[in-house]
Amino acid sequence: MIILKAENISKQYRLGLVGTGTLTHDLNRFWHRIRGKEDPYLKIGAVNDRSSKANSEYVWALRDINFEVKQGEVLGIIGKNGAGKSTLLKILSRVTLPTTGVIKTKGRIASLLEVGTGFHPELTGRENVYLNGAILGMTRAEITAKLDEIVEFSGCEMYIDTPVKRYSSGMKVRLAFAVAAHLEPDILVVDEVLAVGDAEFQKKAIGKMQDISSGGGRTVLFVSHNMASVKSLCTRAVVLENGTSIFDGSTEDAINYYIRSQDISYHFNPKNRKRVGEDVYIKNICVCNDKNDTIDTALSGESINIEFTISNIKNSAPIHIGAGIYSQEDEQQFHCSTEVINQPYIFKDNEVIAILNIPKWPLTNGHFYFNFYIRRNNELMDHIIQGVWIKSEKGDFYNTGILPSWNKGFYCEFTWS
Repeated sequence: MIILKAENISKQYRLGLVGTGTLTHDLNRFWHRIRGKEDPYLKIGAVNDRSSKANSEYVWALRDINFEVKQGEVLGIIGKNGAGKSTLLKILSRVTLPTTGVIKTKGRIASLLEVGTGFHPELTGRENVYLNGAILGMTRAEITAKLDEIVEFSGCEMYIDTPVKRYSSGMKVRLAFAVAAHLEPDILVVDEVLAVGDAEFQKKAIGKMQDISSGGGRTVLFVSHNMASVKSLCTRAVVLENGTSIFDGSTEDAINYYIRSQDISYHFNPKNRKRVGEDVYIKNICVCNDKNDTIDTALSGESINIEFTISNIKNSAPIHIGAGIYSQEDEQQFHCSTEVINQPYIFKDNEVIAILNIPKWPLTNGHFYFNFYIRRNNELMDHIIQGVWIKSEKGDFYNTGILPSWNKGFYCEFTWS
């Protein structure tokens, strides 16, 4: 059964001003409306690309979004910052109205869009549970029946009678999520707020959403930049880009499409540098095979070298270098650093090349990226996120001429006796 349907949803905003615009625009719109004509400003407007310079007074945050969600389905909504994800959830939650299009729903919608949404800072946690429950359409008796379960799930029992203004952001999101999840909405809308919680609560919240959808037959709409959470929770996903829907399909296919649509660089990409110190930095990185050829694809079992060109070495104090390898779902696969083997580098020249050798690449199929850092005297000197991407494919890891059948995870050395 279709429980939610979005038909031609678009949302237009006016840049630089609060409100609908000038009196001239309002009168023009009114004159067109009383004559039964289309709003003249729907024909103009820039594409929602936050990185480009505005060439119009209007921008389309969303444009012609169409999708259906079945009862019990968990729909993931993914995309870059500014793609329109939060705007779409606000429209679905009826926080704001679409400029064009219509949302058709069956049942009650509970939304968790920002940390502490609907919470009054002067009221206690207990009072805010009743306030939020009332906002969601629950009676006092229904809230009272669920109160103990909500408090226990949130883990805030000690502070439940303390004003919310004294809560940390993590405590607020725990309590807010507990209310939204336990008051049995037909559709639960969750934005990126779970990122505020700690790892234990994120795992607990994802488990609760799985129970809501599978056990209770309720529908969940989930927005996150954590691809691992999307993959584990969602049964289907929609990819948004510049306010338009560019993909709608299975979760794994959607994640792969989203990753491929990003600026994946198989060559050194210093754009995401998070430098701290001025002394010593990574000038270049390349991934090579054992023949010293630069590669963008590694076969499992082959030897690869990661060459770091390190510059601006102003003194000979020891430095440590590290590389973390992550999946396209942002899950760390393994980590190689000079710190764990107690082998710091001591350089005498201003620019040198340090080489990390991985004698047998252990990963199966997929796209992976490297994070790099340099540390000196426990101070972070240079830090680059997604400095290099590499594609991994199955290879003859065991030197038997037989390719393993599994397509996920690691290969490892082993023996049978």
